Amino acid sequence: MIGRLAPPDLNVLLLRDADIVAHRIRQALAEATPEERPGLERAAALVEQAAAAPDAQLLARWVHERLTAAGHEGPVDSVRAVKTLREAAPGLSLRQAVKLTKDAAAHRP
Repeated sequence: MIGRLAPPDLNVLLLRDADIVAHRIRQALAEATPEERPGLERAAALVEQAAAAPDAQLLARWVHERLTAAGHEGPVDSVRAVKTLREAAPGLSLRQAVKLTKDAAAHRP
């Protein structure tokens, strides 16, 4: 009897640098003039909001951006979308592209 191997994990790496941006904004706030403070405080709030986004939302945004850049206009979880995503990101396996497009369909931007 031939056994099946476990499906490979999704090999997409998320990089978050919001903490670095937030640190620099806090440094700027510490040295800010009264006129600069409101803008920097708003920027700090936006960075905190971006840092709180779950990984699924970031991956969905990445998929939507790749599909849009490739000119895809149909459903995000269609066969055509999977093909387009694999052409836009050649290192993705079929299984990974299917999972990413299905997940992206659940997280509309």
